[in-house]
Amino acid sequence: MAKAPVDVPLELQSLVRQLHGAHIVIDADYTIVAANDAYRESFQQAGEVVGRKCYEVSHGYAVPCDQAGESCPRLRAMLSGHYERVLHVHHTARGEEYVQVHLYPLHDRHGAVSLFVEQMTALPVARAASSSQGLVGRAPAFVAMMESVSRVARTDTAVLLLGETGTGKEMVARAIHAASKRANAPFVAVDCSGLAESLIESELFGHEKGAFTGALARKTGLVEAAAGGTLFLDEVGDIPLGLQVKLLRLLETGTFRRVGGVEPQHSSFRLIAATHRDLQRRVRDEQFRADLYYRLAAFPIRLPPLRERREDIALLAQSLLSRLDHEPHTLSPDALECLRRYDYPGNIRELRNLLERASLLADGDSIEPQHLPPEICTAADSAASRAPLLRSVERRAFEDAVARHSGTRQELARALGISERTLYRKLREFGLG
Repeated sequence: MAKAPVDVPLELQSLVRQLHGAHIVIDADYTIVAANDAYRESFQQAGEVVGRKCYEVSHGYAVPCDQAGESCPRLRAMLSGHYERVLHVHHTARGEEYVQVHLYPLHDRHGAVSLFVEQMTALPVARAASSSQGLVGRAPAFVAMMESVSRVARTDTAVLLLGETGTGKEMVARAIHAASKRANAPFVAVDCSGLAESLIESELFGHEKGAFTGALARKTGLVEAAAGGTLFLDEVGDIPLGLQVKLLRLLETGTFRRVGGVEPQHSSFRLIAATHRDLQRRVRDEQFRADLYYRLAAFPIRLPPLRERREDIALLAQSLLSRLDHEPHTLSPDALECLRRYDYPGNIRELRNLLERASLLADGDSIEPQHLPPEICTAADSAASRAPLLRSVERRAFEDAVARHSGTRQELARALGISERTLYRKLREFGLG
């Protein structure tokens, strides 16, 4: 039987109504007991929110988030007794949005927690539905990545993006910049693999007139161009050892010298670096300076390959098709099934190229399997022939794991090396939940 809602002091109700942004007060039973106008506007499609469960209003769930495979900030705050935050996908009046949830437990005079103030802040740099721009996805691996993005974006901490070629490292870097305090300042991207070693120092730091043959005038480098904003060093693992020393000095002191220059120059910027290489191995092989690696890797973020977020392929395909210059197309169910089963060594970049080619080959409105390269559907057919066996093996493994495990579902997910959301989905899929 549900508990009676806790009475909310009039002073607290008045304070919540005056707070900027979407705020609510919930009790220990997840019931919304107070809400301000900004919150009501966010969920106007749900009707009156006071008296209803927060998980029903935000997600349409019949059970709390932690029982549906999500991370529940209310549960975490109750257990910890202090502020908690989590990134969720919420059903709002504007559609499904990424929302940063901040939860503050309120202690009574005896130290007990019975009420929680929740603040909801939209994260507009990512979409959970098809979009003509920005980052798109809702698979657990994508949400985990965006959780890291949301935590580091408002700081000036150096970020190192790690991921295979084609996973969208520059788009993630731009998202971090757009969500940062430097969003209105320049974002300067440097492809370190695309510059000759003899030119990269001049491109980064600039040069003085007469510094070398052909230097007919002073040139401003990209480090200076990024002043006040964000400098993005893509494929930073390809920077030559000699230049790594100067880059380290720049990061430690904020100063550099133009090629051929004597006077030190200053530039303040936020650094985001990216690489598809194993930098730790390159450090061990003495191809990359350890001290520079530790400066760059203050906050590493792993970008998942597309094969780890197959749930997003339909959403990504729809979004990528909407971004092409050609007439809009749709994917037939058979073509989509081919795309879902392919492994994408080139990741999102490869998916985009496949769709662009297919849209040029399709004379009608629909992209069919014959418009895709033969190897795509051949790989899908091969995967399909193995699917029943793999599913049977997976089911038996889950049955054995559940039978042997005596702890919580959270501990079971950790033991299996998967997210709680994936665990709950698999348990429902195999009739074990």
